[in-house]
Amino acid sequence: MNPTALITGATSGIGKATAELFAKNNIRLILCGRRTERLQQLQNTLSKTTDVTTLYFDVRDNTQVTNAINSLPEDFKHIDILINNAGNAHGLSPIQTGSLDDWDAMIDINVKGLLYVSKAIIPKMIDQNSGFIVNIGSIAGKEVYPNGNVYCASKHAVNALNKSMRIDLNKHNIRVSGIHPGAVETEFSEVRFKGDTERAKNVYKGYKALQAEDIADIIHFVVTRPYHVNIEDLIVYPTAQASATILHKND
Repeated sequence: MNPTALITGATSGIGKATAELFAKNNIRLILCGRRTERLQQLQNTLSKTTDVTTLYFDVRDNTQVTNAINSLPEDFKHIDILINNAGNAHGLSPIQTGSLDDWDAMIDINVKGLLYVSKAIIPKMIDQNSGFIVNIGSIAGKEVYPNGNVYCASKHAVNALNKSMRIDLNKHNIRVSGIHPGAVETEFSEVRFKGDTERAKNVYKGYKALQAEDIADIIHFVVTRPYHVNIEDLIVYPTAQASATILHKND
């Protein structure tokens, strides 16, 4: 049977692009998200090329996560690949004026959500004595930048969890990889700026940002290496970007 991948945050951006590329390469899909209409549309499209099932849950709710994953049909219970992609940035304020609601959302989704999903799946991978976990981090998990405070803290946590997962799961033959993109042009900035589309567009003006498909291509490369190969930590920038704060933009 072809391998099965569970992807969180599958309805847009990197998650959606990864699902589309995996489908083209005959990887069976468990697509997870909070937007049922988008999940259904994606399932309808991708089921023409591979086996697809969907799970509707909010990664912030451990009960929802556990119940959803336990409800998987028998032929989807063997999960070979977990893509921990769900994540968000909310706001871009100095720490003294930051919103508690924004802080809670970022910690709950980026850190606790990743833990809840991983906790539900790792025991199955241990029983299988195989599996691959890919944690989608950010350059914000490697550097701190002005007004990034809690978002950067949440992605530093992802970076630490990625490393600790690799150590703890090493004896169980489970591969773990972290992929940390720089500027990627997705709905990410619209969420960060609370639907201010003009401000979101300005983030990507004057240079060619990474596209969701670029990261999907890297994820596919990482998970298709021979099993003895584990690309454990990877940072990817657009050519115009030199660090979290240095971007060469055309006037």
